[in-house]
This record gives sequence, structure tokens and C-alpha cells, in this order.
Amino acid sequence: MRKFLIVLLTFVLFTLTLSQLPPNIPREETLIVDILSGRIATPHNFNIWTVAWKWWDRGIQQLMLEPLWIVDPVTGKVICALAEEMPIYNNNFTKMTIKMRKGMYWSDGTEITSDDVVFTIEAVMKNPTLNYHDIMLDYVKKVYAPDKYTIVVELKKPNSRFHSYFIDRWGALRPMPKHIFERAEDLGTFEFNPPISSGPYVLEDYDPNGYWVLWKRRTDWERTPTGKLFGMPKPKYVLYIFYSTTEQEVMAQVRHEMDVCDTTMEGLRIILSKNKYARAYIKNYPYIFNADPCVTGVTFNDAKFPYNIRDVRWALTLAIDIVDFLKIGYDGATVMAALHIPPTPAYTKWYYKPLEEWLKNFELDIGNGEKFKPFDPNAPIRLAEEMRKRGYAVPEDPEKIKEIFGIGWWKYAPDVAEKLLIKHGFKRDKNGKWLLPDGKPWKITIIAHTNPAHPMYKNAFALAQQWKRFGIDVTVLTTEQAATIVDHGDYDVATAGMWPATEPWGGHPDLYRTFYPWKSEYMAPIGETNPGHDSRWSDPRIDKIVEEMEKIDWNDPKVIDLGKEALEILVEEMPTIPTNLYPGIIALDEYYWTGYPTFENPYMIPYSHWPNFKYVLPSLKSTGRK
Repeated sequence: MRKFLIVLLTFVLFTLTLSQLPPNIPREETLIVDILSGRIATPHNFNIWTVAWKWWDRGIQQLMLEPLWIVDPVTGKVICALAEEMPIYNNNFTKMTIKMRKGMYWSDGTEITSDDVVFTIEAVMKNPTLNYHDIMLDYVKKVYAPDKYTIVVELKKPNSRFHSYFIDRWGALRPMPKHIFERAEDLGTFEFNPPISSGPYVLEDYDPNGYWVLWKRRTDWERTPTGKLFGMPKPKYVLYIFYSTTEQEVMAQVRHEMDVCDTTMEGLRIILSKNKYARAYIKNYPYIFNADPCVTGVTFNDAKFPYNIRDVRWALTLAIDIVDFLKIGYDGATVMAALHIPPTPAYTKWYYKPLEEWLKNFELDIGNGEKFKPFDPNAPIRLAEEMRKRGYAVPEDPEKIKEIFGIGWWKYAPDVAEKLLIKHGFKRDKNGKWLLPDGKPWKITIIAHTNPAHPMYKNAFALAQQWKRFGIDVTVLTTEQAATIVDHGDYDVATAGMWPATEPWGGHPDLYRTFYPWKSEYMAPIGETNPGHDSRWSDPRIDKIVEEMEKIDWNDPKVIDLGKEALEILVEEMPTIPTNLYPGIIALDEYYWTGYPTFENPYMIPYSHWPNFKYVLPSLKSTGRK
């Protein structure tokens, strides 16, 4: 079967057809979804705990592994998965107790117990090649299991958010199977292949070239948190597949050969016009999933000249016409993000609206005593006008427009950007091209994603056009190794790797998750793996705010005040440029399956690349079509 599947699915990539699945894999029992992050660079490696392993969009976090806790950004609820309840802290937040859910099993029949969690934390602390090494080493004094289902973590210093490192939001420290990993000679190079599962699916097969992965529902699915909490996942099989072009992906969904895919606005329009069973998350414009807890944009390597200069970062910000940028990248179907958090309805209520007046009054010091207010509250109005020209039904009411496109962004002010650069010794040549202070041409290479449907890809080309118009020599490098390149600091500007700010929880006002990666102690020299944010920027003021957050409960009302204070610092310094909400342009084909999360039925985040996707599958319904 394996040889047949390899031949068949390789053929798909070149002929745009998937006429049938292999024998014994019924189409009506199979859910087919896309691999958003691009072709898998290390298809044989299932060890997500190592820092060398970056992209998880092939079902490992979605179907194979369960965390202790998982957050649903749509409802804001934290779901207890392998943990039976929320963590228990002592009065000064120096000790955390975890109670495990009983009766959960690895797919090889071994029970999941406290020993797995203790082993995982201790292994991460001992091995610098594993994710969360620095964090665990920084905080954990001692970890032990008083009994089979209890873990106690004693901390070196107070941290009321320590459990957040174990909450799956998009990445978490998930329990390892101790009985497998304790036999590995080197956890950093161990590939965990074949893998075993704590989630409802097990690996059935995969393409050694990295184009697809096939999962099969466990026969004992009820011994997993998914089964315990939500019931049996309806698809017997889930196939994750990557198409090299948007055209291939669109054709696949038009032919009912892909059930769920992230696509471009152009691709979505074709799918909706050609496939009467297809729909978007929102049925009409702007179509997108508008509660995505990710903010997209641009990441500078602030450890390198000239991006270590605040005025340079601000100059590059003011050289972007956000309306043109969003037209190029997203056909306008997204929400502007002036702050380093996503402008979801919840974060708009908690942060964007309360900080709106501050944004309007914020000033830049251009030099020679001149000040400039960069915020543009009319940017959404301009975008609405452009979208009406494209034939979309957009309301005229300014308040309704801001509900769709956001409260505003930064002014397109190339004249002010020029003053900021000249202030630091930059100049133009006779052709108007920018030169660095040493007289050399200013060249920027933007490291980008390989998938045309991904915002990390779209942002790069929209950004390049903006800065080229401003007079900078810009090229875009799309590479499957983008995340690794950025992680080691071998770049100037990137839209790949981390977002411009680490995503917050989504349905909770606490922004600790966004700020702690900027702690000074997490910044590594260029050339080394960076445990903090890829921008390699830090600020002692952020350090202080993070420390304050660690000493109060995450439900304390003070978290919003601290969040506002940190967001103002980030605006002032602009270490990265947030541009817009992650625009989830999702095409859902209801030919074989119905019951997907939608705007009318928002019971869970709708993405197949999110860890919550395992909890969506029990709600799907087969149409019975073959």
C-alpha cells in the first residue's frame, strides 16, 4: 500500500488530480486538509521537542499529541486535556501542582501518568537542544511525582504564569512518552519514528518527499482526551497534503479532492464560483475568520545594523502605504493592526479602543525640534473606498467600517521617513536609491515562506513593493529553511519564523505570552538558536512588566493595565512591524463533510493547522456521498 500511495500522491502534484485514494482508504471516510506551512523539510522526524524542528502543520500537534491544557481562542476557554483540572499554586506562586486525568493511554497501550510529565521537564532542563530548555532551567528548582497522577513543580522564583508554557495555543511543552524517550541516546537527534500517539489518531503513512501525511483514527480513541471530552472523531482517516501552487489547491477543492484548505482571496473566489458545495468561514465579504489570535507583519533582526536603530525601523514603517499593502496581499480582507496584538473583537475591546486616544496623540521626534503624529485613523476609510471600487459591498458608516477593517494604522509618510533616515547619515544616490551611512547601497533581503496562501509569503511581496517604491533595493527569498535561518539570526528582515509578536491567548486579556519572549535573558548572539523572540530585541521596561505579571494571578484586573503599558513601549520602539490580523481565508467543501466551525456556528477555531483541530472532528458529519 505504501508504494502505491507514494506513486499516486506524487502523481497528484504534477497532474492536479486525485481521482481516488488507495485501496481500503474510502474517500467518504477520509478528511483531506492542506499543509499550510509548505512541503515538510524533515518528513521522517516526528520529534517536535527539539529546537531543530520548526513547522508542525502535518497533524502532529493537531491529531497525534495532546497537551496538559489547550486554549480555544474562539470561546476563550482553557480546556483541560491530559490534566484533569487547572493548576494549583501556593500563595506566593513558587509551587505548582498538576493533577493528571486518569485512564489516558499512549497508542501502544502504555498509560499516560505523572512520570511522563516529570521526565519531560527534567529532560528539557538537561538538554539545551530541546524547546523550552532555557525557560525550564530558569524557573524549575525541582519537579517530582507524589503519586501516579500528581506532579509538583517547585519554582526558583514566583511565576503565576508557569502553567502557560504547557497550554497549547500554538506550541506548548507537551508530555513525552517516557518509556520511548528514555531509551534514546540523544534526545536532540532522536527522530521519534515510528511515533506513538496520545491523541485520537496514529500515523498510517507519510511521503518521504514531504508532500503528505496520512493519519488513522485509533481503535481506542476513547482513551484520549479528545474521545473523553468530545466523542469519536468522525473521519476514520485524515490526509494532510501540500500542493505546490494555489492553482493546484484550488483545482483539488473544485474537484472535491480537498475538504479544508487555507487559500488566497483569488483562490477562494474561484472555488466559490466553481464548487456549489464550498463556502468560506463568513459567507460574504470579507469571508475571513475574524477572530484569529495571530498578528502578522514584519520582523527585523534588531541585533544587526541598521535595524538596531529605532528611527530606521520607524522610517521603514512610514514607508508602507497600508491600504496598498493590504490590497496587494489580501484584497483588503483583513483587519489593520497598529498594536503588537491581533485586532480581534476581544482585543479591540480590551486594548485597541482604550488606547485609541493615546495612539492619536503619540508623537515621533523627527529632529531639529520637529514632532510628527504618525497614527492615521482614516486608513480604514480609505481601504473601504478601494474595496467598493473592486465591487465589494462595504458599508458607508465609519463605525461599521472600523468594525471590519480596524481602528487605523500608521500614516504613509515617505517624507517623514526620509527625514528620520537622513538624521542618521543615510542618503540617496543620483537615481534616488538609498545608501547606507558608509555610502554602500542599502539592500534588503526578506526571508519568506514558500506557501503562496500563507500570510508570511504574501506579506513579503507586498512589503517588497512598498520599500522598492521608497528607493530601497529589496529582494524576497522564499525557502523551506526560512524558520531555521531566522531562528539563528542569519537575516535582516523576515516575514517567516515568528510573527512580529508572539500570539496572545486569543480569548483572555492576559498578554504575558506576548511579552515574555522579549525578556533580555532570552536573547542569544547571532548564529545561535534564540530562545526568545526572533527579533532579538529586548528592553528592561518589558523585563519589569513581565516580572510584575509573574507575581499576580492571570485573572487579576491589573493584567490589562500592564498590557497597555507594554504595548505603548512596543509602539514607541517598533521592534517589529505588526500590519494586520492573520486573515484566515478558509475554503470549506461540504460535499463529503459538514459541521465545520463557521461564523454562524463558532464552536471552535476552524483551522486544520491548529492543535484544536482534533476537537473539531467529533462534530463533523458525513454526507454519505461516495
